[in-house]
Amino acid sequence: MSDNVDFWFDPSCPWTWITSRWLVEVSGLRDLSITWHSFSLWELNRGRELDPGYRAHIDEIRGFSRVSMGVELEAPERLAQFYTELGSAIHTNKVPKDDAALAAALEATGLDAAILDRANAGEYDEALAASTRAALDKVGDDVGVPVIAVGPTAFFGPVMSPAPHGEAAARAWDGTLALATTPGFFELKRSRDVGPIFD
Repeated sequence: MSDNVDFWFDPSCPWTWITSRWLVEVSGLRDLSITWHSFSLWELNRGRELDPGYRAHIDEIRGFSRVSMGVELEAPERLAQFYTELGSAIHTNKVPKDDAALAAALEATGLDAAILDRANAGEYDEALAASTRAALDKVGDDVGVPVIAVGPTAFFGPVMSPAPHGEAAARAWDGTLALATTPGFFELKRSRDVGPIFD
């Protein structure tokens, strides 16, 4: 019997993209069923004082989670495919993070281009805020994405670069879950010494 895993992502985040590809690989090794959920880094940081450069970045990438939420609402069965198309383009292939990339991902997934216009008009913002809050209610406000939930257990991360593959990927999942389900366990962290590596 497969374990159900909920995964919250902002498609603009390269670290979340790495974790998502790792989890997809692990799903075939540990019989996991993944349900994808939209998360907004813009919503997370709304009203917060941020470094001006990061604030500009958050404003620039706001549309990515808005469109993701549109896909989740209009065609939830295609959200994983949309994320794969978009993430492969902007992270792996370094396509500019703009509306053209979003439109291309919608087209490649066979979705209505009007989702982009409706997202930019704010039609999905209320649902996106609710989805973001649902993730934060599970793990707290001092995290970002990815957020993973397995039954009653939820956590931020893991953040990896590069992610392991094969049996090493499965062992990393087993270890992550073992720590996350340990009562009283909160944090395991070290400083990053590399940027996102997509392989």
